[in-house]
Amino acid sequence: MTYFLLLLGFILLIKGADFFIDGAAGIAKALKLPPMIIGLTIVAFGTSSPEAAVSIGAAIKGSSGISLGNVIGSNIFNISLVIGIMALLSPLKVEKQTTRKEIPFALLSSILLLILALDRFLQQTGSNVITRGDGLVFLIFFSIFIYYLFEMALKSSNNNHEIIENSGHNKGRKIFYLIIGLTGIILGGKLVVDNSIIIALSWGISQSLVGLTIVAVGTSLPELVTSITAVLKKENEIALGNLIGSNIFNILFILGAASVISPIHVEPTLIKDTFLMIFYTIFLFIFAMSHYRISRKEGFILLMSYLVYLAFIIINR
Repeated sequence: MTYFLLLLGFILLIKGADFFIDGAAGIAKALKLPPMIIGLTIVAFGTSSPEAAVSIGAAIKGSSGISLGNVIGSNIFNISLVIGIMALLSPLKVEKQTTRKEIPFALLSSILLLILALDRFLQQTGSNVITRGDGLVFLIFFSIFIYYLFEMALKSSNNNHEIIENSGHNKGRKIFYLIIGLTGIILGGKLVVDNSIIIALSWGISQSLVGLTIVAVGTSLPELVTSITAVLKKENEIALGNLIGSNIFNILFILGAASVISPIHVEPTLIKDTFLMIFYTIFLFIFAMSHYRISRKEGFILLMSYLVYLAFIIINR
């Protein structure tokens, strides 16, 4: 039964992503919005819902440390493995605005996390803690990001006045696809994670290793499946916007909300992982700036680096 549910989970993920991307692309066209905006908002926030559920749920239960590990692990996974696979499938064209604004904002969010987590070094305190005040700083930056997206959408809407026939009917159908697709992605992701854990533990794999691999990767499955589906459907802007938006959302909103609920104690090993997340974001920026595209060679480098990182975790556990 466990293996059947695992297979069902993968089917829901794949078909859900198919409907989700069709709905998102349709809404972008119906509203005359750039696909990148849809990727940065609806798609990114939707596919980040598993991370939000895990991290905020952990904070409510008083296990807020899980929130930080989940966010950092998911962001590293998004930049290295997901973008790596996407670029291998098809070289990714990157808009100039993405390299000038969205990726730098993702880098700023990562650096902000590092600064707020380095209490022992910067403030000479006994431990590193992301406090409730720090959480409010995250949420303020998230509000600025939302305002920026709203301004982009408004500007784009003012520049497009064409009326599309039957647009109301079309938008309603695409919203339905979006909801059905997101439901499939969330349910499918939960089935895959839950049943993968059961199978892994039955094989004698330790709980800590399961947490570092299956849970971290499992909560990022929506981003992986959705982005790959978007690339195969030639919706590269939605795919890239999804990942950049997800990383920003993970840090600013999820960690912001989690730390406001319960302060997060930062383990020394997670500081190293935060540095790694920053380096990955810098590499993404450098790759994106090279002819405004991420080539298959650069995608291969990102993919292999994640496999080395994963092997390092497994060996050291």
